[in-house]
Formats: sequence, C-alpha cells, structure tokens
Amino acid sequence: MAEAVPVRCPACLRENGYTAPVFPCACGSPVNPPLDLTAPPDPLTHRTWSDSWVAVRCESCGRENEWPQPELGCGSCGTVVRIPVHPVRPAHPVHPTHPVHPVDRAEQAGSRDGDGDGVQAGSPRAADPAGRATEGPGPHPAHIPLPPTAPVPRPAFRPVTIRTARDAVATAALYLRWLGFQDVRQPDGRPIPSAAVDLRAPGLVAQVDPTTAPAGVRAVECVWLNGLTASATSVYFALAGYTQDARSRADDLGIPLFVMDLTGMPQPVNDPADELVGTGA
Repeated sequence: MAEAVPVRCPACLRENGYTAPVFPCACGSPVNPPLDLTAPPDPLTHRTWSDSWVAVRCESCGRENEWPQPELGCGSCGTVVRIPVHPVRPAHPVHPTHPVHPVDRAEQAGSRDGDGDGVQAGSPRAADPAGRATEGPGPHPAHIPLPPTAPVPRPAFRPVTIRTARDAVATAALYLRWLGFQDVRQPDGRPIPSAAVDLRAPGLVAQVDPTTAPAGVRAVECVWLNGLTASATSVYFALAGYTQDARSRADDLGIPLFVMDLTGMPQPVNDPADELVGTGA
C-alpha cells in the first residue's frame, strides 16, 4: 500500500492527504504512478480522454502501460487537481553476451602462444565449424543472433474467402492462431451483422467488425479498455477500414489494426500491427 503524501490545493492552499492508486501489472506485481511532488498540481478545468491517462513502467518486469492520471478533490473548496507524474525514462537495452565458439578459442590460444599453426591477430583467415581454415572476416554468422524484431519463421498464411460475417470472424481467428495465439475462441452464436464480435485467447482480446462502415474512435477505445481490464493484447479487425481519428487514436494507444478484404487476407494498417506480424504472439 502506497503511503499518503500531502498535496496543497492551489485555490485555497489547504493540504490534502493523497494516496496513489495501486494497479496490477500483467506480471502480477503492483504498480503505482511515481508522483512528482516537486511540481505544483494543476487545477482540472477541462477533461479530455487523452489527458486522463499517464504512462507508467512496472519496476519488476519493465512493461509500460497507460494508467489513470492521479487526481484529487480538495476537501475544503472542492477544486479538482491533477497531480504530476514523473515521465517514463527510456529503457536501457540489454546487450547479450555472445559465447565464444570453441574454434575461436583455439585460434585465440594460437595467437597468444605464437604457434605457426595459429591464426595471427588481424588475419583475414577464419575457421568454419568443422575446423577448416577459410578466407574471410570473422566472426562466423552463426554467432550473431537475430534481432528481437526479426520476423518469426512461420508458413505462409492461407486466406479463406469471406462471404458472410461468420467467415470474417473465422478468418480473424485463423490469422490470430497463425500469429501464435493459442486457444482462440469464437462466440457460439451467429455474428450480428450490425455489431463487432469478440475473440478471446490467453493474453488476447480481439474485435472483428464485419460491417460495411469504417470503425470509429469509440470502437478502438472499447477494445483497448477490454484489453486493459484483462491485462491482454488488444487487436482490431475490420472489413471496411477505419476513420482517420480511429487510426490516430489506435497509434496513441498502441492498438494493432488490421483490415480484411473479401479474399480473406488481413493486412496491417499501422505500426503496432506491423510489429505484431513481425514478432508474433
């Protein structure tokens, strides 16, 4: 439980006790916004959706999520203030230590001992895994791991022609399984043509919109809130695409957006979707 801290009301100068809320991270650790008590609180005169959230990083697993912006109502004059929060610091990349290949150790030992058979430092000669000397620079390509965002090897996705709303839901479920999500569940009933349909899997909340109208901001925010509640990845599929405001909001929230044509091949339409396709589940 976080400790109460004094917050002075900028209107009447009364000090109010405030305890920062604690939220559960997806890893199970408690997370609370790091309050910046050196900055004065801001009176809240106009509320917007984007200003109601703040980025907070979990100290245990490093996961970054958006949580409600800390607010406090003065117990004396009723003024509502927004309490500043320290901005999220950039995560320091972890550089893995690459193991030294046994052949490389032998070459290094030969260079130190001065043996005629060893390869001298700076020589372009290297050895392949079988121990044969070859021409070319080292180290061997096999020692260099793929970058974290390299595409996950998987077979080509086989689309299914979309003729009905049920086909759209089935195609989205197949595509999510192709991305690596396990146990993707479809609703038992027939999809309603005028409504989006939920798909669920461990760590996943997805919506499939089989209607002929572009998905709007509210639809994107709803799937994001559902994912936030379930501590899961939120994904949206639409047949008719998205409004410009919906795409901008999805970029702000990090929601992958996909559009499906009648051939049944989902296409990513924003950067979070491209990242999901590249890394998989």
